[in-house]
Amino acid sequence: MKTFRIMLKSELKLSLRGIDMIIFAICMPIVVIIIIGIIYGDTPAFDGAEYTYLEPSFSAVATIAICAGGVMGLPLVISDYRHKKILKRFKVTPSSPLMILAVQVVIYALYSITSLVFVYTVARLFFGYQLNGSWFQFLGGYLLVILSMFSIGVLVGGLAPNIKIASVITSVLYFPMLIFSGATLPYEAMPTALQKVANILPLTQGIKLLKAASLGLPIESVIFPIMVMILFAIICISVSIRFFKWE
Repeated sequence: MKTFRIMLKSELKLSLRGIDMIIFAICMPIVVIIIIGIIYGDTPAFDGAEYTYLEPSFSAVATIAICAGGVMGLPLVISDYRHKKILKRFKVTPSSPLMILAVQVVIYALYSITSLVFVYTVARLFFGYQLNGSWFQFLGGYLLVILSMFSIGVLVGGLAPNIKIASVITSVLYFPMLIFSGATLPYEAMPTALQKVANILPLTQGIKLLKAASLGLPIESVIFPIMVMILFAIICISVSIRFFKWE
């Protein structure tokens, strides 16, 4: 446990020096929730809706950090460490190479949780946002989304032969999900055709799950998103275990 803490402290310092995650996982969600709050704050999500765009948008914006860390940051770090033989060197030390992967997962999870706290604080203080559902269900769904998105990151990082290819793959996955899943542009404001395209993206289902939890909708209404998140996690983790490349 001591080794894990030391490694976590060291890797976290390296991550903070890069400032990429501070920009994309911390600052960006805050800017997005402020923009949505200013533009759509008092606008009903649809005709006859009892809630505004801001209420479901909070859940969507809260996933930006998960997407940035799990789909972009995590696979690039893993592929870079393998390319630099860092994972290989850990095999001949008392510390398992699995430990450094666990450390990276914890770091990006911390970014996600920190982002959630900041986004909620800004939405609550400046726009009067209030979670209508259960925090227990919301946080449970949030952890499920983290598990699903991070499993995709571990899969890409574990299979991409080098950081250049990993960068291309993560860009192809990250930007469409960031833009079209509802994380930045409110899903409710999208044209029907674009909503159908967005439904293909796994993050869209995760956002639907969080929206239902935040709005206090019955769990039966999001059985499909829950199954999609679990299925993605199982598939990606299984493939990662079977084909992960340490060197």
